Amino acid sequence: MKKVTLLFTVLAFVFVSSSVFAQFTQSQMVAEWQRAKLYTKSYLDAMPEDGYGFKPTPEIRSFAQQMLHIADANYVLATVASGKPNPIGETFANDGLLEKTPSPTKEATIKVVMDSYDWVISTLQNMTSDQLQETTKVGKHDITRSGLYGKVFEHQTHQRGQTTIYLRLKGITPPPELLF
Repeated sequence: MKKVTLLFTVLAFVFVSSSVFAQFTQSQMVAEWQRAKLYTKSYLDAMPEDGYGFKPTPEIRSFAQQMLHIADANYVLATVASGKPNPIGETFANDGLLEKTPSPTKEATIKVVMDSYDWVISTLQNMTSDQLQETTKVGKHDITRSGLYGKVFEHQTHQRGQTTIYLRLKGITPPPELLF
């Protein structure tokens, strides 16, 4: 019985937390994205140049690939959410080509990832309240544009969080959490 109660509690939390972002005002969403950008930058800065190719196991992305995966998703999902043309090209981003960049340097990775956050923030700032409430389609899912910004926010948080172990395995203390 305790396991069932715990399961329902966890499921309720996941459902509520994924929809909470969509209830933020536009200015609150922009502020959250600006904070997320700073937090991600602190992770990018913490990893030394020689750690950008580091993979905890051979089967998973390198640190740089993980961060470039964030950029890929930021571009693709913010493009769908905003209805604006993707500045790096639809095919390029949809194929996840940023994360497939051969041997990306620290400097190049930081630039690409920060540019992707700037893209999300810019598209979000240029939406009207009415546009944010419009429904769009992602695959087979109908979702409001503001809800999609919430999903991409959840994605970047999840992916950045995974890189904590990359830093720890390199003997680096991860940056402190930026809740505010």
